[in-house]
Amino acid sequence: MLIRFEVENFRSIAEPVELSMVAVDKDRDSVVPVTLLGESLLKVAAIYGPNASGKSNVVAALAWLLDAFPSSVNFWNDEIPCEPFAFGARPAKPSRFTIEVTVDGVRFEYQVELNADRILWEALYHYPNKLRRKIFERDGQQLSFQRGIEGYSGTKELLSLRSLVITIAPRFGDPLVTSFYDQIRSMSTYGIRHPAWSTSGGWRFVSPPRRTDTMAWFDDNPRQQSLLADDDDTPVDRDKALSLLRYADPGITDVLIDTEQIRLADSSTHGTRRRTRLLHQIGVAVSPLAFDDESEGTKNWFWLIGPVLETIANGSLLVVDELNASLHPTLSATLIDLFERADTNPNGAQVLFTSHDTSLLNHLNRDEVWLTEKSDDGMTHIGALAEFAGQRVRKSVKLEAGYLSGRFGALPQIDQAGFLRALGLIG
Repeated sequence: MLIRFEVENFRSIAEPVELSMVAVDKDRDSVVPVTLLGESLLKVAAIYGPNASGKSNVVAALAWLLDAFPSSVNFWNDEIPCEPFAFGARPAKPSRFTIEVTVDGVRFEYQVELNADRILWEALYHYPNKLRRKIFERDGQQLSFQRGIEGYSGTKELLSLRSLVITIAPRFGDPLVTSFYDQIRSMSTYGIRHPAWSTSGGWRFVSPPRRTDTMAWFDDNPRQQSLLADDDDTPVDRDKALSLLRYADPGITDVLIDTEQIRLADSSTHGTRRRTRLLHQIGVAVSPLAFDDESEGTKNWFWLIGPVLETIANGSLLVVDELNASLHPTLSATLIDLFERADTNPNGAQVLFTSHDTSLLNHLNRDEVWLTEKSDDGMTHIGALAEFAGQRVRKSVKLEAGYLSGRFGALPQIDQAGFLRALGLIG
């Protein structure tokens, strides 16, 4: 489980910002006690704030770090695709990332400091008895491992200025390193841009293919079925996916994936391609509708189903940018409820999301909400709603009403007079 994440010098984030999943209110069923940590962890966290306040940049920084774990050896040969704060002297300074998670109840802490040219510092620690113990530390090209850790010599031999130790070391099979690496790799993202190397040279940032394609939960193709979390229980898993899909439209009876013939471009020959259609109950008949003709809300909900089901099955983390995009508030609230409840989320999976949908605040506890604001110098700041203005917000406070009234800040400053003046409607 994610304990906390901290980032410095990334996009609109200049000074260090931290997001914590440690619960303030521990006496409720929707949190997970961690004995060795001495704390309880949240299963849901949301980030709110005005447009351009940096909400997306906070989750993008976490997504960037998750993507760095497998990418550094293969894609960082010439340059590290970091995005430092764009103003002042910050671009010349390194970016820093810290993530803490639990693995089998034990706290692990990973740190990395880097710029576009090289990795300056990297370290992994764990706390088996609540005391910090080094697994490895890397200062430039100097690398040291905890005594008894396997793969030190192999890792050192493969290390370069722009390759992460955490990318290399797991291939040598040490259980401590690989268990932490596997925990991070089980985390997934939705709707967040990732770095990709352009064929024309230079980095561009794109939304990658989804880690878990929802198609795999409906496809009868054996190769696709092998992607599922539980290969021996495919019909039940398919039923779970279909029942979630019907939340978006109760009239959907099934998902049909088959092939169709197409004429190849500039050719008289034909080929085939796979197509997806949703089957709808229309009166007494069942009619297929091409997936592209479905509503945006139904399509977005469909693509979320795979990542949600895999995250819940694995007890991992799902990070979603703009959960409210094209979704009815009822669907977003349903997703929150799936993660909060112990019966639908028995493995303690977590979801972290950004949103503008203030109605969802009625489904969140005070310690599950974080607020972003951007100062006049262009820097993003983030704070816990539970400790707004240095004082704890009472449990009884109605969060949506308090947020919309401006009590917690993080609201857009709308210059209506300026717009009307630009239209010539006022002097």
